[in-house]
Amino acid sequence: MIRGTLHPTVVRDRRFTVVGFGRRGLDPQEVRRFLRRVARELATAHDGLARLADENARLKRALREWQSAHRRQP
Repeated sequence: MIRGTLHPTVVRDRRFTVVGFGRRGLDPQEVRRFLRRVARELATAHDGLARLADENARLKRALREWQSAHRRQP
């Protein structure tokens, strides 16, 4: 079980258990669990980026408004 934040190195270096007893390949349940985790963390990251972009736009608007209100008139 992997703990903590999912970093790109965790995804890149992830190894899955090879199934045995006459079956070939990886444990499908283990792969699905990991992919669900990747999807959740990517969704969280995308949501966070969208919130930051909105906040950035809001702050830029506020700064422009402040600058316009405090512009020196000759």
